Amino acid sequence: MMRAVKSGFTLIYGDGFPPEPPSEVRCAVRFPLALALSVCYDGDPQPATTRNVSASGVLFETETPIRVGESIDFSMRMPGAVLGTPHDVLVQCRGRVVRCSMSHSLPQVAATIDDYRFVEQ
Repeated sequence: MMRAVKSGFTLIYGDGFPPEPPSEVRCAVRFPLALALSVCYDGDPQPATTRNVSASGVLFETETPIRVGESIDFSMRMPGAVLGTPHDVLVQCRGRVVRCSMSHSLPQVAATIDDYRFVEQ
């Protein structure tokens, strides 16, 4: 059995040689958008700001770190210019935290978008 440590994770390989190091695979194109975000977990909404958004996830900064694995609800107002619509659209999402790290002085949280819906204005 072989162990390798990378970025705080310990990879454990079975018998034989370890596989080639995986290259980073993106599921969707990321858009560098700084949008106001309302994140709700443990019952309280918290303000946040997105750093980038894709169809499958979001990266945001917030005042309080959020545990990896935590289920979260969040909403953001997507600009009509980005979506190609005449008006901004409120999007309510449900997801889970996959990474939380410090960037500068604020926690940066990466979360999946497992479900979403557009809210009619």
